[in-house]
Amino acid sequence: MDLSNTSITVTGGASGIGKSIAIKAAQAGARVIIGDINEKGGRGVQDEIRSSGLKADFFTLDLSSAASIDAFLKAADEKTGGRIDAHVNAAGWEIIQPFLQNPPDLWERLLSINLLGAIRITHSVVQRMSEANQGAIVNISSDAGRVGSMGEVVYSAAKGGLISFTKSLAREMARYNVRVNCVCPGPTDTPMFHAQQNERIKDALIRAIPFRRLGQPDEVADAVMYFLGDQSRFVTGQVLSVSGGLTMVD
Repeated sequence: MDLSNTSITVTGGASGIGKSIAIKAAQAGARVIIGDINEKGGRGVQDEIRSSGLKADFFTLDLSSAASIDAFLKAADEKTGGRIDAHVNAAGWEIIQPFLQNPPDLWERLLSINLLGAIRITHSVVQRMSEANQGAIVNISSDAGRVGSMGEVVYSAAKGGLISFTKSLAREMARYNVRVNCVCPGPTDTPMFHAQQNERIKDALIRAIPFRRLGQPDEVADAVMYFLGDQSRFVTGQVLSVSGGLTMVD
């Protein structure tokens, strides 16, 4: 895949799936702008990409803050001349906890990061894309948003909202030649997964996955790369599960 002469913004690019997406996009020739609240991790990914002679810049991004989103996009504009060819909403956050135990402020944070943050930054990005009459948006949702997940009720609601956001935005943006698609990872071998799940739950999930293993961030990133490239030029409004067959539903 050749993404030369393109500029791609990736939220949540400091670790896990977002990191893999940023690296693969840079390896395909794109200038990658990484945004994440984790400054140390983000700068580490930036330096890793640059060490291979590829193009990457990191800027701090807090998706719960409109001011931070504006500052991130301003910094990205300075690096790209105001041109964003593709944008990936890969940032996400969760806490595994029964709904009956949830404090209301947890709901606010889950929705702010996993849904509203993606909506806010995408609203600004598609302004640029509509003027350029081209672009691609890829949202990283979750199979929790497709089929539900115990201990992740509000997180699942946010990710389900991101799926609906994808489909509705795809319909509106088609007239501007902007594609909008969604990737839904299942259980994936990321730092957030290991921080949230105990060993008993991990083992149960692995037994439930037909391939009998966790997904790898690179495998999710490969699906994203399909949606970023010309191979998907006639594909929009689609939701692709990358779960090793765990969730075989329409």
